[in-house]
Amino acid sequence: MRTSIDLNCDLGEGCPNDAELMRFISSANIACGFHAGDANTMKQTVELAIENGVALGAHPSFPDRQNFGRTNMSLPYEEVTRIVGEQISALGKICDEQGTALRHVKPHGALYNMAAKDRELAAAIASAVSGFDPDLIFVGPPNSFMISEAEALGLSTASEVFADRTYQPDGSLTPRSQPNALIENIDECIEHVLRMIREEKVIATEGTPVRIKADTICIHGDGEHAVEFARAINDALRKEEINIQPPLK
Repeated sequence: MRTSIDLNCDLGEGCPNDAELMRFISSANIACGFHAGDANTMKQTVELAIENGVALGAHPSFPDRQNFGRTNMSLPYEEVTRIVGEQISALGKICDEQGTALRHVKPHGALYNMAAKDRELAAAIASAVSGFDPDLIFVGPPNSFMISEAEALGLSTASEVFADRTYQPDGSLTPRSQPNALIENIDECIEHVLRMIREEKVIATEGTPVRIKADTICIHGDGEHAVEFARAINDALRKEEINIQPPLK
């Protein structure tokens, strides 16, 4: 059984509870302006992360503020590399100004979901990450093209699972359009998280166990009970003597 795990959260997206959430996580994925946030928000979020000893990551998106980055887009792959690189660079500059550095990159929303299943799109994103800093960790779903294409470029990777989402028998997330996509009970959430860490599996929505690799666990910062869930998960992991720390390179 693993003795450590990363807790990550998507922040700098305009939600009011970023400061509270920072107390319970080890990695922050910071919006870079294309789906949410701006230079001032990025600066404030970086400062919060530094104060709390939280690792910093870029959270690039399709250019889709109107739909919070959740609309599928078909862009030329070289354009994807350009816009992802632009977003990483914008946050990287702010980190430099604050005397710190980025540690990882995790795509957002539709860009994340599409790249998991599209080899060329995943490669375009990985190329942007590697071009900015080949020592960055690339975060993506287990057994996805995001992980394989990043590793093909020599990047370190972290396989991500979700504390508050259910899974399908093929190991994919249950679409948000379905009524059982979210886990909203704290006890169920903790059981779900501990199973992923201890046993490297989830129980799919129709009841079968599915193997899954968990290097980092995402807590959604925009959820109704985000802070409550984050506190409970953090407490449960500490009681199990599981260290909460950023993924190793």
